[in-house]
Amino acid sequence: MLIKYKKIRILLIVVIIALIISLFCVWQNNDITTTQIDYSNIKIPNEFNGYTIVQISDLHNKEFGKNQEHLLKKIRAISPDIILVTGDLIDRRKYDLDTAIIFINGAMKIAPVYYVSGNHEAWSGDYKNISQKLLSYGVQILDDNKVKLMKGEARIEILGLSDPDFLTFDYMDGTNSSKLEEHLARLSDDSVFQILLSHRPELFDLYANENIDIIFSGHAHGGQFRIPFIGGLVAPDQGLFPKYTSGIYTQNQSTLIVSRGLGNSIIPVRIFNRPEIVVVTLQNERYAK
Repeated sequence: MLIKYKKIRILLIVVIIALIISLFCVWQNNDITTTQIDYSNIKIPNEFNGYTIVQISDLHNKEFGKNQEHLLKKIRAISPDIILVTGDLIDRRKYDLDTAIIFINGAMKIAPVYYVSGNHEAWSGDYKNISQKLLSYGVQILDDNKVKLMKGEARIEILGLSDPDFLTFDYMDGTNSSKLEEHLARLSDDSVFQILLSHRPELFDLYANENIDIIFSGHAHGGQFRIPFIGGLVAPDQGLFPKYTSGIYTQNQSTLIVSRGLGNSIIPVRIFNRPEIVVVTLQNERYAK
């Protein structure tokens, strides 16, 4: 009788622990956090002081409520001037363009959307259709291109680089950055404040070599499992204990902002790494506190 009671007690403890772990994982993968960053630069025109940018990255077909309402509600509350999407709206392994477009449709009702491709779009085999859909909703696709943002006579520029995996077939091929370097050299201009969208944070050296002011990237998924006081555990194209997974990095005159992203791909679980919306407020250094 005593042995039977002990077995039941052990079983209950195991069930309770399993339930707690399951609830923790559900929370970690679905509760969106917002990261606020104030970025100052003397090159930012006075007219753009206080300009608010929302970055969305690596959605991977993830759904946050019916019609993405939970995600869209958080963005709506920020009232951004623009929304930047830094690749991997879809996931090539569980391809679902409709889910991505539901988000895009809602986001376009909040603010203008600027987009660059990620490796999953590159490897999807359906990028022509993806880009046509995005264009039909009014999204500005910035693959290897740039646009001006004007406020009165003041101007800043947004640049974009298509993902280098349009030149490869899988992770084993490595990264071919030759075209990326060519496009970056053509698009960069030190005389104006420039924002770069590029899916790949591990190529920060290339961006810094061209003195790009601020770069928005994703791809690393925050390192998937974040170890307290250490950082991310693993990231595509960076391997174990990757250098660029989350937050702000600086080199020369350039600042890299890496989003932890919203969805998952190969590894379906995040640990200490909740889905993230990044919010950046631009400030001219004369106005910065």
